[in-house]
Amino acid sequence: MRIILLAVAILSFAQIATAQQLTDQQIKKLALEAILENPEIVMQAVAIIQQREKDRAASGANTVRLQLEQDPDSPNLGNPTGDVTVVEFFDYNCPYCRKAGKTVQALMASDENVRVIYREWPILGEDSVYAARAALAARTQDKYEELHWALMNGEGRATEASILKIARDLGLDIAKLQVDMNSPAVEAHIAESSALARSLGFTGTPAFIVGDLTAPGMLSVDEIAAMVAEARAAK
Repeated sequence: MRIILLAVAILSFAQIATAQQLTDQQIKKLALEAILENPEIVMQAVAIIQQREKDRAASGANTVRLQLEQDPDSPNLGNPTGDVTVVEFFDYNCPYCRKAGKTVQALMASDENVRVIYREWPILGEDSVYAARAALAARTQDKYEELHWALMNGEGRATEASILKIARDLGLDIAKLQVDMNSPAVEAHIAESSALARSLGFTGTPAFIVGDLTAPGMLSVDEIAAMVAEARAAK
C-alpha cells in the first residue's frame, strides 16, 4: 500500500509541479530521486503491467475459445453435447499429429462425455493443404470422420495420389469431392484456423485447447485426460 501511495504522490507532485511551471527536466529529476529512494516501486509497476497483459491475453484466449466451440463449420467428433470440449489444430503430414490422433482416439474411447473439434491447419506444404481440403470437402458426403482417421492413421506422407486413392476406397464421389475442395467454406476454415492459431500463440502442430487451457505440442493420454478433468472440475 505504501508503494501505491508513493506512486500517487509522485503523480500528484508532478501535476502540482507542472502547474508551478517547473521544466520537464526538473520534474523528471524529482521523479527519479523519488524512485531511487524507493526502488521497489519500479518492480511493483512492472508486476502490475505484466498482470494486465496476462489478463488481456486470457480474455482474448477465452473469446477465441468460445468462437471455436460455437463454430458450426468445424468438424465435430466425440459426443456433440459433451460437457468438455477439446479443440485440436493439426496437419495430416505432421508425425506428432498422427501420434496425437491416437491420443484423442483413446480419450474418446475412455470418456464418452468429451466433444472434439478439429481445426485443419495445414502448415507443412501443398500436400498438407490438399489433405485438409479433401477432408473438409468430405463433410458434404458425410465422410469426414472416415477420411480423417484414414489419413491420420495412414503410412507415409499424404499426397494427392494417396489421398484420392483413400477417398475412392471409402466410396466418395471423387468428382464432387474435387469441386467441394474449392468451396468458400473450405477456404474460410483453413484461413480462420491459421488466424486463430496464431492469435493463441501457437507456432506448430499439434496444439490443443481444453476448456480454458491451451497446450501447444504433443500430449499423452494421461496429460490430456488430466486437462479434461481440470476443465470439468472448473465448470
